[in-house]
Amino acid sequence: MKKLLLVMFILLVLVIATNPSHAIKIGLLQNEPKALVSVSDEAQMIDVKTNKQVCVIRKLLMYEITPLGNDKMIVRSNWGQCTVNANDVVIKPLDEKACVYAKEKWYRGILRVLNKDNTITVINDLCLENYLQGVVPAEMPPSWNIEALKAQTIAARTYAVANMGKHSKEGFDLLDTQMDQVYEGVQAEYESTNNAVISTSGIIMIYNNKPISAMYSSSAGGQTTSAQSSFGYDVPYLQSVLSYDDNIEKRGHGVGMTQHGAKNLAEMGNNSYQILTHFYNNIQFVRLNPVYYK
Repeated sequence: MKKLLLVMFILLVLVIATNPSHAIKIGLLQNEPKALVSVSDEAQMIDVKTNKQVCVIRKLLMYEITPLGNDKMIVRSNWGQCTVNANDVVIKPLDEKACVYAKEKWYRGILRVLNKDNTITVINDLCLENYLQGVVPAEMPPSWNIEALKAQTIAARTYAVANMGKHSKEGFDLLDTQMDQVYEGVQAEYESTNNAVISTSGIIMIYNNKPISAMYSSSAGGQTTSAQSSFGYDVPYLQSVLSYDDNIEKRGHGVGMTQHGAKNLAEMGNNSYQILTHFYNNIQFVRLNPVYYK
């Protein structure tokens, strides 16, 4: 296939509404009887309602948090235990570069722990770009062509921005699973995927001045499926196009970008913007105001 000949114009600023504190909140655990958490450096446990410290979380010590009724939590460790008279706390390391631990993984940012109906919900609250560092290598092999990784990054960032508040009733934006986007935290990071995040910093796709629903899947078997065919409603930028992955059996819904198609297009010499404008019709690229993602 001849290289796609497209001229891309990237607008520099798009101001959108987003969450206070850090940029995005990811639901790690929901409705659990307890949670095990830790930190890589000393941290404070702060009552969200009063903004006062209720406990000190020591470096690399494992803590078990369990609900006590609907308005208290018990925090246990080898150092002892304390009863926290709060149902909504954050665990915030003193060093911003420190990591937090939950669900048997390490994450950037901070943890928020909620006692909801006498069960525990754990949320990772972090910078949007740091979130993407844990998403891109979980969604696409880090060894793939850098232009495919950059296309994946922009698609994942756009999906995140377009779906802010999707799970607001549960207290967070997105899940860390395929229900939204797979997010594996710090241990998933690679130099190649981190470079893809950094080199596309803040860039998303829009249609009619709104972030698009940047659906993507593994492969479509040669032809993507339109939103009309798959979901029964038309989306102008989600039309059926050649997926350039006819060597791969269809895996996933086949709407929007296919990851194997992005890989093949990158290997043919197309850059990330050319890849994305092939899969998403008539979209534009914009860069978020840094205040919303750093």
